[in-house]
Amino acid sequence: MATNEETAENPRDAKDLLADFAASTVESYRQMETPVSRYLTLVVAPASVFFVITLVVYVVTDFPLLIAAPIPLLGLLAVGVALVYPKILQDQKRKEIEDRLHLFITHMTILSTANIDRVEVFRTLGEEEEYGALSEEMRRITQLVDTWNQSLDDALRIRADKSPSKPFADFLDRLAYTINAGQEIQDFLLSEQDVVIQNYVTIYEGSLENLEVMKDLYLSMVLSITFALVFATVLPILTGTNPTRTVSAVVVLFAFIQTGFIVLIRSTAPYDPVWYHPEVQITDAEWRIRISVALGLFLTVVAMAICLLVLAGRTGVDPDSIPLPLYAAIPTTPLLIPGWAVRREEERIKERDEEFTSFIRALGATESAKQSTTTKVLESLRGKDFGALTDTVDDLYKRLNMRIEASAAWRHFTADSRSYLIQKFSEMYLLGRQMGGDPKKLGELISGNMNEVLQLRERRAQSTVTLIGVLYGITAASTFAFFIGLEIVEVLSSLSVGLNTDQFDFTTIIHTQVYDIETIEYLLLVIVLLNAVLSSLMIRIADGGHKVNSYMHFVLLTWMSCLVAVFTQIVVGSFLNV
Repeated sequence: MATNEETAENPRDAKDLLADFAASTVESYRQMETPVSRYLTLVVAPASVFFVITLVVYVVTDFPLLIAAPIPLLGLLAVGVALVYPKILQDQKRKEIEDRLHLFITHMTILSTANIDRVEVFRTLGEEEEYGALSEEMRRITQLVDTWNQSLDDALRIRADKSPSKPFADFLDRLAYTINAGQEIQDFLLSEQDVVIQNYVTIYEGSLENLEVMKDLYLSMVLSITFALVFATVLPILTGTNPTRTVSAVVVLFAFIQTGFIVLIRSTAPYDPVWYHPEVQITDAEWRIRISVALGLFLTVVAMAICLLVLAGRTGVDPDSIPLPLYAAIPTTPLLIPGWAVRREEERIKERDEEFTSFIRALGATESAKQSTTTKVLESLRGKDFGALTDTVDDLYKRLNMRIEASAAWRHFTADSRSYLIQKFSEMYLLGRQMGGDPKKLGELISGNMNEVLQLRERRAQSTVTLIGVLYGITAASTFAFFIGLEIVEVLSSLSVGLNTDQFDFTTIIHTQVYDIETIEYLLLVIVLLNAVLSSLMIRIADGGHKVNSYMHFVLLTWMSCLVAVFTQIVVGSFLNV
């Protein structure tokens, strides 16, 4: 009976989901900046015309079904993308708001503790371009107040109705009610911290769960492509089709699928960068990274040139003495140099993040207790052990003691730390102190919020380790399957030659003549390199680290795949030839 009820409810659930999607799409049209009529004329109408053209091409031409069927599907895809594009933009804006909301609210709270007008708080936040859509919302709120003479609470309610993010809309509604009731904005924001952090934790954990789903989907898709590639390699021996074309088609399909997963993971992963990249100042760490990247790329080019000369027989070394897969792996090895350098620096950044919470809390509490300047307090704190942050704190004290402007000294401090979180929270602390905020309250607020983010990063690191294990495992398994298929074909090719007689030609059953084994092996190495590149990019997106950090995974994935290929060729080939 329960099953029947569930079956009856499922269509309604599907209809509800479809209705919600349609309603949100219509709402996105209402909220976009471009007039609806203009968007329909310039985007939707041309996409519809393109769809009609693809239908005409499908009807008029006499292409095989396998080639003709995707043509109208391409036109239908263009119409679908044109129709839902406003919703895609709205979803991107929602994610941008929710990814930065916790830092934004902390920044607003710190500004509210200063002795400035409450509208000035919104105006100041509107100038922070790094908050993206949130800064834009702040500018629109101040525009409603300054230009249209709206009260602040009315302006907040107007923008709450327009916001694509429910947590941010709820926050604006609560803030509007608080201001209308006469409560101090500072008291509200301080009490709101727990709610904001919990919302951020929920969104962050939801993104990590979505990454787990993506990982399972990716595993299924790669297994399917692996089977397709093995079939594309082996089946032509029975059908007589050109195996080079079938394998090439699967290679292109594999590249498209992995690229699509990279885009999905990029849109799913939480926005939480580890690195801070100052626009003007180049630190010693940055110089070390640049030098290591230049050295790694130079040695890679040299190794590639040597491998090409060996393959061409220009060095006196027998090219056949080295297995072909190793020619793909050896040139990538020097990229371990920049990969290792960035990985080591990234570990130091994470250590500084861990120590910064203790440092900023101690700085705020001591400043408040001694009623002294930051320079005097740092003179006593510089003797304490803050781990990887100790030298950076000491340099901050030296700059302030030399009467360097406070903002410039802190800017050097954040540049030397290279940490995104340290840069944001240091900027907030400095701004709060300059505007007369209580240092103890600022230190505790920043320390508490940063601790929550660091705990979430630990969960993200665990999720990334799982993803790395899956990518390495599926890479080894798929490479093994690729080259087993190649070895089977090579063995069958050699067998068919010995089976031919005057009475019967076995090539009429086993079509070994269609194979170019060397070309197919090159294509398999192409898919190995593609997999290494795209998998390393997935890892980098998942962990939020430096781009160069992906070099190390690229090299390790390439070497693992090539060694598996060599093992398969030697062991499986010898086994089949017995």
